[in-house]
Amino acid sequence: MAKFLVNRLVQGMLVILGVTLVVFVATRLVGDPVQMMLPLSASAEQRAAFSQELGLDQPIGTQFLSFAADLLRFDFGDSLWQRRPALDIVLAKLPKTLQLIAAGFGFAVAFGIPLGALAAVRPDGLLDRIIVSVSLIGLSVPQFWLGLILVMVFAVNLGLFPTSGSGSLAHIVLPAVTLGIPSMARIMMLTRSSVIAELNQQYVRTARARGLPFRRILFGHTMRNILVPVLTLTGWEVISAWAGYTVVVETVFAWPGLGMTAMNAINHSDMFLLQAIVFVVAVGIVLVSILLDALYKLIDPRIDLA
Repeated sequence: MAKFLVNRLVQGMLVILGVTLVVFVATRLVGDPVQMMLPLSASAEQRAAFSQELGLDQPIGTQFLSFAADLLRFDFGDSLWQRRPALDIVLAKLPKTLQLIAAGFGFAVAFGIPLGALAAVRPDGLLDRIIVSVSLIGLSVPQFWLGLILVMVFAVNLGLFPTSGSGSLAHIVLPAVTLGIPSMARIMMLTRSSVIAELNQQYVRTARARGLPFRRILFGHTMRNILVPVLTLTGWEVISAWAGYTVVVETVFAWPGLGMTAMNAINHSDMFLLQAIVFVVAVGIVLVSILLDALYKLIDPRIDLA
């Protein structure tokens, strides 16, 4: 397993490098930071001097070599917008996004797995129909619209939670629920279908014929056997949120995380800050993927990671 994880880490480093280089090219093809940062009244000499200061007057090959050398030192330059080291800004915003993801997927898992299992106990029953209907609504509603509805009902009309920002436990409730509901719905449906399939297996019928309590069968055997697919889906949901879903939620609730920072970097054509954000996001995706592989082996030692 150690050899496999080392190989995955090497592959992940190559992925991080590839993604970062793609962003390097893209940020130089889309938008002109010189035009964005200087006023319209700036002279041609001022624009040329600023372009030289940023190194944008050099050929693309020279810029790439300079970028690669800085990347080895984890130096992404200073943010054009905030005039601070770009990586420092990203690392300062990172805990807020991690808090949001942890709260959102804690909510999704805490409700998705039990409700999915309850729905599977009596398929096509009243509880199953209610749970399936709720999950379908959760999958159908756009996140930005869901967030606005939650703000209108629970923040504006009822006054139970703040409308935006961060600073207390109450601030994270609505953003976490907004982020977690679509994932909860998918986890719920997968758990339901997986439990139904497991309950129809021969070992379950044999155990029930021997008089083993149904609760013990469900929680001692069936739920353990569905952990791998549920873990796979949850990991994918975390990666998807980390790679972009949080942008919508953070924008709606003005949550000061990486998503809001990425939007501001794009609006200001801040290519150095954007490169640092993509680098940190790519590192996070690789680490989550490696962690999932390790958890697979811990859950089921029979899984071959070679």
